[in-house]
Amino acid sequence: MDQQRATAALEASGLDFTLTRHGHVSSLAEAAAARGVQPRDIIKTLVVRRSEGEHLFALVPGDREISWPKLRALLGVNRLSMPDQDGAKEATGYERGTITPFGSTTAWPVIADASLSGDRERTISLGAGEHGVAATVNAEAALAHLEAQVADITELQES
Repeated sequence: MDQQRATAALEASGLDFTLTRHGHVSSLAEAAAARGVQPRDIIKTLVVRRSEGEHLFALVPGDREISWPKLRALLGVNRLSMPDQDGAKEATGYERGTITPFGSTTAWPVIADASLSGDRERTISLGAGEHGVAATVNAEAALAHLEAQVADITELQES
């Protein structure tokens, strides 16, 4: 059901997208290979709790991790957190590992890492509402559709 909601939202967006269905993957490299993209193009959609009843989506490339100090500074707040599994489902309608801004039960603001912008040809792969299902879309078009705020909110992931 959740994947249908995500697909319907993608179709309604008018964006060109490709859905990829793959089985369980156990690493970023395996997920990238299954989706036909580079590891940096696998996008983690994180739900961030800003305050009681107020969340946002942070789009983070697969080879990067969120920088909490950068995100707090951008938002002008001292504290942010990630909801637990139940809180994430309640805020978005999606289970962790399947979350996408497309078709979320609430259209929370989207903040995308600056590294996602600037290449008009780049495609990215996001969760699509169900484990083992991903949507691959043009990065610039998706960010524009989502009205994403683009900012430096990540750092390279340490190996």
